[in-house]
Amino acid sequence: VQADGTDGNCITFVLHDEDHTLGNSLRYMVMKNPDVEFCGYCITHPSESKINFRIQTRGSLPAVEPFRKGLNDLMGVCQHVLNTFEVRLLPEALRG
Repeated sequence: VQADGTDGNCITFVLHDEDHTLGNSLRYMVMKNPDVEFCGYCITHPSESKINFRIQTRGSLPAVEPFRKGLNDLMGVCQHVLNTFEVRLLPEALRG
């Protein structure tokens, strides 16, 4: 984690062993927060499996808060998709 400001409202998180799959979906979830002024990510190099994920917030909200909320919201969406798949698409015998 690299904090650019003393108040922590602008932080770059380094996420190892990740790519566009997490980067783009997490960016979408974080940008839904109206207190987030900027959110973006980049892949450092094609041969490295890490991304730099940057969040800048308005006011005094620490950037780590929308980061946590975005991760939690994304996990909730993924769990909903998995539950829906299991209920509607998996045969009852495979559900166990």
